[in-house]
Amino acid sequence: MPFYSEKVMDHFANPRNVGEIKDADGVGEVGNPVCGDMMTFYVKIKDNKLEDVKFKTFGCGAAIAVSSMVSEMAIGKTVQEALKITNADVAAELGGLPPNKMHCSNLGADALHKAIEDYEKKHGK
Repeated sequence: MPFYSEKVMDHFANPRNVGEIKDADGVGEVGNPVCGDMMTFYVKIKDNKLEDVKFKTFGCGAAIAVSSMVSEMAIGKTVQEALKITNADVAAELGGLPPNKMHCSNLGADALHKAIEDYEKKHGK
């Protein structure tokens, strides 16, 4: 059984920002065929800042914790700042992930970046 930090367990047991934004400015979805995790991120952007971020994740505890952490890290940031959130940043904020769960941290930042890219396409940026 993988060892999880207290932060990972907290975000898994009490995920923040779960849900869908009906009139989202951008939507990004990623999946990992290795483990079957699927993440969809929704962003609401106002004045170049991520006003709201929500997610729906189907996957393991690490995937849910990663999604929750990414949403917290992104809210209030500018688009440019949010695009700089890396997979390593997410894993570090969570106090680390077991080596066999590091792929989950990749999904979170990737899904957020895809949602922002979707926003930029829709708004001609």
